[in-house]
Amino acid sequence: MRITDDNRHAFILGAASCVLGLVVLDETVVGVALPTMRTDLGISQLESHWIVNAYLLTFTCFVAVGGRLGDLFERRLVFAAGAGIFALGSLMAGLAPTGGLLIAARAVQGIGAAVTFPASFAILTATFPPQRRGAAFAVQTTIAGTFMAAGPLVGGVFSQALSWRWIFLVNLPVVAATAIVLLAALRPSAAGKPAFDAGKFDYPGLIGLVVGLSGLVIALMQSSDWGWTSPKTLSMLTIGAVATSAFVAIELKRAAALERGRGAAPLIELDLLRIPTFTGGNLIFAVFQFEKMAMFIFVALYLQHGLGRSPVEAGLTVTVAILPTLATSRLAGRLRDTLGPRPPLIAALLVTAATIFVIGLATIAASHWLIAVTLIVWGAVMPGIAVPLRPALMGAVPADRQGQASGVNLSIQMLGGTFGIALCSVLLASTSVYWPVFAVTGAATLVAAGIAWTLVERPPDGKRPPHDGGTGAARPGRR
Repeated sequence: MRITDDNRHAFILGAASCVLGLVVLDETVVGVALPTMRTDLGISQLESHWIVNAYLLTFTCFVAVGGRLGDLFERRLVFAAGAGIFALGSLMAGLAPTGGLLIAARAVQGIGAAVTFPASFAILTATFPPQRRGAAFAVQTTIAGTFMAAGPLVGGVFSQALSWRWIFLVNLPVVAATAIVLLAALRPSAAGKPAFDAGKFDYPGLIGLVVGLSGLVIALMQSSDWGWTSPKTLSMLTIGAVATSAFVAIELKRAAALERGRGAAPLIELDLLRIPTFTGGNLIFAVFQFEKMAMFIFVALYLQHGLGRSPVEAGLTVTVAILPTLATSRLAGRLRDTLGPRPPLIAALLVTAATIFVIGLATIAASHWLIAVTLIVWGAVMPGIAVPLRPALMGAVPADRQGQASGVNLSIQMLGGTFGIALCSVLLASTSVYWPVFAVTGAATLVAAGIAWTLVERPPDGKRPPHDGGTGAARPGRR
């Protein structure tokens, strides 16, 4: 089929959505395959968890960079470069002969995903006029959600029927095809122009962020092997704390200079965290990502290690849990429009916490059916968190800073998943049982409900909250 003016937008939407789908697929596809990878490569349980967290860590560190690159260069080229890096990481992962090389490959994948993710939003924003943008993002959200839902089952089928290596190798033809289509369909004039001088990029902030987060995550994850008082753990904690503190100081200094008209933009706009609803919303999203990763990864691990289920059975159990989200997203949007963001958000967080606690009890009782039923309830309630929260969070920010706010939100959300995986890995390695993982995750979700009660503002009396289509998708914008 030829690309014409009549179908150009459809090609752009399809290509951008498919690559974004692969990015979110790689968050959920690996968990079910970890036991098979561990046996095949002869790695420890902790090393297998690094296969997940290396991806999340580099994604978290570089997603702000990906957003900035979209301002510096043509977005179609940034997207293609990110997709190329992601494909390279996928090829390395599929061919990795050792656990260490697989972890390194996953880190490369995370960098590619961090570049591709914001570029896809920016491309659709530049391509579609405002009156068609909502429908475009709804399609993208649906496609990405379908990929995410299919992740556990795809991981189980490939691990059991073929090889876990195909989890990564299957990315290659999809990425190649979509990148070619996007480069052909997207005109350079629609890709955006450089918005600021590349020489003013926040390199010190980037170094501080990467070194700080890496030091803290490595110290937390390796503490069960090294010991909390070992020189290696203490050294990494110190490096992480100092670098993170330096990052915060650098960002605040650059923001202050920019306000006076004498500097360049910081990597991450930390001053947005002075807005209570924005701060509270980001903390809740961090917990939301934490509990999602805990459920995707550690439920699948328990079903195989604790109950002896096959990869396909484990993947199917987790996948079925995600399907109700497609039906309940609209309901969550209507509840938000009727009641405002706080009541459905708090109720969803409380029910979510209860389901996580029940999962923990089910691991003690060794009950597969209880886990399966509870997961369906958990999946049905999940939109009740994202759908009310995203508009409340973004609505608290001035309109001319919503692009920056979206970048901060995504960074903090991914950071929650990164530290969540690290904490859960330590708990499992230290106790060799699964219920503490879900006990801590449920407790964190209860804390998030308290944050929602305290920091998420009610809409003014008589005013309905702004409607975003009920998708709960991240709002794109210029950075």
